[in-house]
Amino acid sequence: MSVDTRVNLGGLQLKNPILTASGTFGYGLEFAQFGHLKELGGIVVKGLSLKPRQGNPCPRIVETPCGMLNAIGLQNIGIENFLKYKLPYLPFQETAIVVNLYAQSEEEFAALASLLKKEEGIAALEVNISCPNVKQGGIQFGQNPVLAAKVIEGVKKNAGTKPVIVKLSPNVTDIKEIAKAVIDAGADILSLINTLGGMAVDIWTRKPALKNVFGGLSGPAIKPIALKMVYEVCSNFNVPVIGIGGISCIEDVLEFMLVGAGAVQVGSANFKRPSLSFELVHQLPEIMRKLGISGFQEWIGRLKT
Repeated sequence: MSVDTRVNLGGLQLKNPILTASGTFGYGLEFAQFGHLKELGGIVVKGLSLKPRQGNPCPRIVETPCGMLNAIGLQNIGIENFLKYKLPYLPFQETAIVVNLYAQSEEEFAALASLLKKEEGIAALEVNISCPNVKQGGIQFGQNPVLAAKVIEGVKKNAGTKPVIVKLSPNVTDIKEIAKAVIDAGADILSLINTLGGMAVDIWTRKPALKNVFGGLSGPAIKPIALKMVYEVCSNFNVPVIGIGGISCIEDVLEFMLVGAGAVQVGSANFKRPSLSFELVHQLPEIMRKLGISGFQEWIGRLKT
């Protein structure tokens, strides 16, 4: 049985639905030793700002049961350095390169989009309005529908023909409210979920395990929450969705797609098993044959309720 692993996310064509999540795969080049980058459906590089950022002080990662907490604080080399020193060495001819944008104001988000709109090596922009680990920007936009809409309107006006992906936060009362706001503002694709706010403490030192005190919880522990939110959004809006949250095996990929996601991003599992994303690409055709599906149009959103 021949199978077709391609997916189409509102104009963003991918040869398979396996992408890597921002902040868990570096700039992509760091993982080239574990597999062929050109085999992936897409690489979402770590969040980039207009100027380089140092991020939060250490310790900023701590392991938890079924997951991890991080408070990296969006450390990055800045957009110009990425375009000069990283992008030329990525396989953008074969694999979609998605740039994750971080800014502290609507104007900065718009400026980032303007810088990238003519870059041929960039397939799409992912707007990060949901990071819980920074004191300015990030989640303050993702929890307020009005602010979120203003950010996306500005990005869309300056993004040219690049598809705009909006990464949503689970740290809200109703994920559908924020989803509607950014869709109405012009979002082409939604990705969800980002990390959940959390913390850990050390009883021997009586101190927080993270220097930042709070961090973002990711890993298998958040998968049920992610599945629910992806299902809610896909059930209420006609917009392509990328599912994120605790994906660590091929069955997880198919679960997210069954509830409506057109693709997925693999995140924390990349730290534990750096070759995982590549392995999932290789496992896709086999599980499709076992399920008796020749293409994902027969599977996406076909949950029986």
